[in-house]
Amino acid sequence: MGTLWFGGKIYTMKHASDTVEAVYTEKGMIIAAGSMSELKSIYHDKIDETCDLKGNVMYPGFVDSHLHIIGHGEKLLHVDLSAMKSADEVLGAISYKVNELENGEWLVAEGWNENNWTDKRIIDKRELDELSKDIPIILTRICRHAVIVNSKALEIANISNSSKDPQGGRIIRDKEGAPTGYLLDQAQELVKDVMPTISQRMLEKTTETAIKDLLSKGLVGGHTEDLAYYNGFEPTLKAYQAILPDKYKFRAHLLVHHSVFDCMKEAGLSYGDGGEYTTLGAMKIFSDGALGGRTAWLSEPYEDDPDNFGIPIHSEAGLEALINQARELNHPVAVHAIGDKAVWQVAELLKKYPLNNNLRDRIIHAQIVNDKVLDLLKEIDAVLDIQPTFVSSDFPWVIDRIGEKRAIRSYPWKTFLRENIKCAAGSDAPIEEVSPLKGIHSFVTRQSYIDGDVYGQDEQLTMYEAISLYTKGSAYVINHEHDRGVIDKGYVADFTILEEDLFTTEHDKIDQIKVTGTIVAGEWMYDNR
Repeated sequence: MGTLWFGGKIYTMKHASDTVEAVYTEKGMIIAAGSMSELKSIYHDKIDETCDLKGNVMYPGFVDSHLHIIGHGEKLLHVDLSAMKSADEVLGAISYKVNELENGEWLVAEGWNENNWTDKRIIDKRELDELSKDIPIILTRICRHAVIVNSKALEIANISNSSKDPQGGRIIRDKEGAPTGYLLDQAQELVKDVMPTISQRMLEKTTETAIKDLLSKGLVGGHTEDLAYYNGFEPTLKAYQAILPDKYKFRAHLLVHHSVFDCMKEAGLSYGDGGEYTTLGAMKIFSDGALGGRTAWLSEPYEDDPDNFGIPIHSEAGLEALINQARELNHPVAVHAIGDKAVWQVAELLKKYPLNNNLRDRIIHAQIVNDKVLDLLKEIDAVLDIQPTFVSSDFPWVIDRIGEKRAIRSYPWKTFLRENIKCAAGSDAPIEEVSPLKGIHSFVTRQSYIDGDVYGQDEQLTMYEAISLYTKGSAYVINHEHDRGVIDKGYVADFTILEEDLFTTEHDKIDQIKVTGTIVAGEWMYDNR
């Protein structure tokens, strides 16, 4: 017995204008899609439930191809600094929170971004020390490639004047050589490694908080990377499995950080294992940092820091060894690479060590490219995991980082598609807002949140292309293009239902459209009708 869905426009996404009147589903799968009269005639004795969309618009379920689900939950539960407009506002929020904590507890805050401040300065540990010398404080930058900590946190982490920079990281120091509390990339781990572990109960609460919010945004699934950061591989996987699918249905595809890859093997698991809703994915590797903190690895120096090319997280031999470790199990990799030097190095290694089992590698971000890098990307079978809202949040300040010439060739989403380089779309939440509607808005407008201007108009996507990257693109990168991302017979009954039609809504109103429903495997996981 099954359900007949009807009463609104239903976009199949098979091609740009393809719509059907009705869809019939059974046991979480689409059995047929077509005209209302045809489906009622064929399945009249099996239909035991009907769902009238009442004029709302149905799409294949949106999937975020790159985010950090538990990190998103932390942002919802911790002090959120992402909307603050000055260092003083941040310090005020921390001052208020400090009074709620006891000695020994850590104050954790997320999302500061000095590029959005009038006074674009980095907070110093001494300012945090004035708020508390007894409570360790850690403020994570929006890119998650930098933190600011106070002296208490430095003391606990044993970071002093004599401490050396770790491979792939940098301890920022003052003129006397003393740490300022500003730690870049792998230097963050010196502090994070000594922070108290999260309880399993709190880990599950954080995971559930995030998933509930993602469903409310119209997301039926997400590709996430969390398994190395919250008490380790097994406790984090168990936290997901405690929530999914018993409390909620949501398709979590879990990338496996290289540091816990052996833990996965020891558990007797490999790519694709873990269950339908907690599926293990590619080995996650970071190859460089981020543009905000000037740690993305560039082939030419930063325009506003001429002695700095960024930071490679691994030596070339080290990165090659990690890819080989994955290849020993015929396992795909998902490599974070933002700068053109990093993208080039990763693409060269993927060309040298191709997969032979039809699984798909991915390069995450690929923001800064050049003609040489673009030609190489066309030679390899890797999907680019791109984040449209980076355009909206990075411009215009990114021009200061890399200059006008490189900025013109960067974030080239339309060029990738034109060159038939496969892509998928995500948010990188909690670094950016998780809403796929905001992502679609950024894809089709390339409008800055900061100054309202349009950057790279030639790289704007069509509405069909934008939606496809959240549906078919996210399915393709994990080899599910045959049963996800389209409304058709044999595909999962995952739907995102919106109050308005994305294809006809004015572009400046896209991110204001109401999500009226999120359906996973034929069940309402979010109902806002």
